[in-house]
Amino acid sequence: MEKRKVKKAKLSTLGSAREVMDIRDLAEYLGMGKSKIYALIREKKIPASRIGRQYRFSKEVIDQWLKERLITQRTDSQISFFSPSSEASSSDQTS
Repeated sequence: MEKRKVKKAKLSTLGSAREVMDIRDLAEYLGMGKSKIYALIREKKIPASRIGRQYRFSKEVIDQWLKERLITQRTDSQISFFSPSSEASSSDQTS
């Protein structure tokens, strides 16, 4: 029988991302280009660690960074379009 070298499968699904990622892994994880990530690093808009000349990113820190920048979170000042009766009753109580 012939022995073959088995290459490690590249992680391509979001659920199996590594705990510590390099630029290429992060670009794949976030679905954006490496140049955009480098731009975010230069602008200090993304959490990154530098080891020598290479950048590394903690998946946990990146996930938290993403959660902090959600634009779809509901705040108390937003109006709910799905339950107008509850909005009307709360405005009646304040009048």
